[in-house]
Amino acid sequence: MADTDFSAEIESLRHTLNSIEQVSDLDKIKADIAKLEQQASAPDLWDDPEAAQKVTSKLSHRQSELNRMKKLADRIDDLETTVELAVEEDEPSLLEEAETERKAIEKALKDLEVVTLLSGEYDPREAVVTIRAGAGGVDAADFAETLMRMYLRWAEQRGWSTKVMDTSYAEEAGLKSATFEVNAPFAFGTLSVEAGTHRLVRISPFDNQGRRQTSFAAVEVVPLIEADDSIEIPENELKIDVFRSSGPGGQSVNTTDSAVRMTHIPTGIVVSMQNEKSQIQNRAAALRVLQSRLLLQRKAEADAKKKEMAGDVKASWGDQMRSYVLNPYQMVKDLRTNHEEGNPSAVFDGAIDEFIDAGIRWRASVAKEKRDEAAENAAD
Repeated sequence: MADTDFSAEIESLRHTLNSIEQVSDLDKIKADIAKLEQQASAPDLWDDPEAAQKVTSKLSHRQSELNRMKKLADRIDDLETTVELAVEEDEPSLLEEAETERKAIEKALKDLEVVTLLSGEYDPREAVVTIRAGAGGVDAADFAETLMRMYLRWAEQRGWSTKVMDTSYAEEAGLKSATFEVNAPFAFGTLSVEAGTHRLVRISPFDNQGRRQTSFAAVEVVPLIEADDSIEIPENELKIDVFRSSGPGGQSVNTTDSAVRMTHIPTGIVVSMQNEKSQIQNRAAALRVLQSRLLLQRKAEADAKKKEMAGDVKASWGDQMRSYVLNPYQMVKDLRTNHEEGNPSAVFDGAIDEFIDAGIRWRASVAKEKRDEAAENAAD
């Protein structure tokens, strides 16, 4: 601590914050806030509750962005004042406090830097997440349900709202598949690094001989379709089947053919919805998710990156991106970033921010390497 050059460190903190502000475009954030505040003050705002919710959510997110940067600027100013006072008063305890605060500000800036890396075309969108059990039988179905709970807990801890759209229960335990929305700005950009095959190694609670079992689950993340997206699907390209909902019952559930399975014939994409009360609601929800998947597929085709699409995930050996090992040791490790945590219980309870941040940085690094390689090839 005594060796800390506070003058240089504070200058470095200010430089980092200034770089983040330039990338974030403060003027645009302020303009967005003014525009959204005007929309939010409209007397007929809540005539359309869904649209109103989107306006207020976007406003809250943009205000939070601006306030976060303002507070960091204030904290750096306060840190400088504390250091000056500590030197004048010859007070070592104040310098210790200043060093603790410097490290805290440094971490907050690193967290904020991650947000600036979410610059993809669809990154600001809300997200639709689908989890499917892969190889591993009942353990895979149980793992799929555990992953769903992990993401829902993570979203809850962030204050992000979620809506479960479809759940297909396995016969013995767990889920064959589940689809849910994460309704928050930049949910897609944030969660898209979670797409891929997840692998679980543990002593199976379903094996009466107590053997170690490896199971897999696939996570797919697509941006939520918006009203102004032009994804028109002709009726003759759709095959629609109705069936009775499965799983835990309730009023008007399991009693009528309200569940919907929608197949897009040209691509073979299948979406099923059964958690709404009526067939009409399930049909509308299924169409929206199908449009979201087609939107992402169109972009993937345009970018010649079809193999990277979430739908290509096989949920089996050889293509996993993260391992959750509970036996013979306890470790969760991302195989792309090498980030690891030794407390799987905390991870399954939603503590995945470090994994997501590392994933976002890894994705940006890979993209930069590709750009640099393309530039070199063009120069040659």
